[in-house]
Amino acid sequence: MARLLGTLRSSQPVARFQRSCGLFPAGEEGGGSGDPAEGPRERGACNGEGAPGCPAGSGRAGCTQKYIVKNYFYYYLFKFSAALGEEIFYITFLPFTYWNIDHSVSRRMIIVWSIVMYIGQVSKDILKWPRPLSPPVVKLEMRTNAEYGMPSTHAMAATAISFSFFIATMNQYKYPFELGLVAAFVFSTLVCLSRLYTGMHTVLDVIGGALISAVLLVLLYPAWDTIDHLLLTSPFCPLFSIVVPLVLCYNYPKLDYYSPTRGDTTTILGAAAGATVGFWLNNQYAASAYAGKSVQPGLPLISSTVVFVLARFLVGILVVLLTRWVMKSAVLGVLGYRYKFPIGDLQARRRLEVEVPYKFVTYSSVGFTATVIVPLLHRLLGLM
Repeated sequence: MARLLGTLRSSQPVARFQRSCGLFPAGEEGGGSGDPAEGPRERGACNGEGAPGCPAGSGRAGCTQKYIVKNYFYYYLFKFSAALGEEIFYITFLPFTYWNIDHSVSRRMIIVWSIVMYIGQVSKDILKWPRPLSPPVVKLEMRTNAEYGMPSTHAMAATAISFSFFIATMNQYKYPFELGLVAAFVFSTLVCLSRLYTGMHTVLDVIGGALISAVLLVLLYPAWDTIDHLLLTSPFCPLFSIVVPLVLCYNYPKLDYYSPTRGDTTTILGAAAGATVGFWLNNQYAASAYAGKSVQPGLPLISSTVVFVLARFLVGILVVLLTRWVMKSAVLGVLGYRYKFPIGDLQARRRLEVEVPYKFVTYSSVGFTATVIVPLLHRLLGLM
């Protein structure tokens, strides 16, 4: 067993998977350009000296690694799959579910997502397991290489979102059980495999992330209805939703060097906090359409025209992105004035007293806008 775990934790299985999918380091024997006109693509191999996977003393701060792509189908498939675990997916799919499918499904996914991601991010910085070594692994991403590896939060998020969506909808909507199960499995599997293809995680990181997420889903499922009821009806919900995430963010595990994990965690908890306050406010003061367990603003997705669905989504996402841009600028301006630093000072923005309020206020505003302001705008524009 120890030998098996050691193998799963090593870099060699990751490198072999990359080679089998047509991804090679430039100059490696057997490699050849899949598109000679483009030549080798350059990407980051590590993100600063001392970061996990970039050995201290190597002098490779901000270094890049040339690689050769021989199979572009896998390249674009796994690059796209990796994006399904990034902010761009969360900020589009979760609001889309709220605006066009079902409020109760959206609430459950957001709560599960925030709990799973917090546990995953904190676990990384407690365990401090390094990412795969390069070489032999080709690394296609720079930013996340500054984080530790175990568990893979992409694998955790993909498992949590896909299977919580499946579990929450299988008894409310008519579709083949097998189809929903396969769709959830394929979605999470593609994201998991993308972390191997991009060289960001070992096999054990990915398996561990998926298993941890599955265990958390099993533990949370019996309490779903209770948690949902408390979030909608408890008078302490707004205070709890703001204070608890802030305390967790300010007491995030400290590292010897800067890692984006604290900022990412604050982003997730902030968005969930704003959305949770919005859920409560809608249930307390808005029309009855917001209070039902399986009722959404406007027509059900099945009977809505594609035009209405797209219109709600496009209007909503534009307002959400505008809110994020305005709040980022405003909050950073206030913090820069308070702590006397220029807005462009990246090091100052990484300080605890700046990063946490900057990320939390910005993304809690995004969550609140998505659940309160956007539905009101939909109603005003006749998109309900």
